[in-house]
Amino acid sequence: MIDLNLPLHAVQFLFAIITLGLTGYVNHWFNSASWYYVDDDNSPSQVNFLIFSAVWTMLVTPYLALAPRFVPKITHKFVTLGMNAVTCIFWFAGFIALAAYRGDLGGSCTATVCDCITAAAVFGAFEWLLFTATTVLAALHVWRTRGTGQSKPAPDMAATTAT
Repeated sequence: MIDLNLPLHAVQFLFAIITLGLTGYVNHWFNSASWYYVDDDNSPSQVNFLIFSAVWTMLVTPYLALAPRFVPKITHKFVTLGMNAVTCIFWFAGFIALAAYRGDLGGSCTATVCDCITAAAVFGAFEWLLFTATTVLAALHVWRTRGTGQSKPAPDMAATTAT
């Protein structure tokens, strides 16, 4: 058995920090330096939503990764599944919206901020894939323990390897 839960959540947390930094820069650029380039001096809502998704991930991920191991009494398999699924949806919506916004800017956008928007969308896509994986692991645990009365999540949500 390979324990996938902790490494996946660690990478999710790391990518959330990277995405927060990228979108924070984009937000700052639109709120301060963009007055010269664009008429509207507010950051796009797509950028703000990805900032929310990154902060949400940094709040949720420690619970998802550490609570089943250290405080199993406060965890529940449906809460774990729900938090993973909701966060997965947030990242999907966020990276798609940001990628569409970047596409609307077109090829004429050559500033550093455009590269940061692209990088944030790519990291958002990776976050979505990672949360899809942890959602599948949580759903498999819920499926395997149906009808047993067991409500707590598996401490390791492990996947088996073929040998």
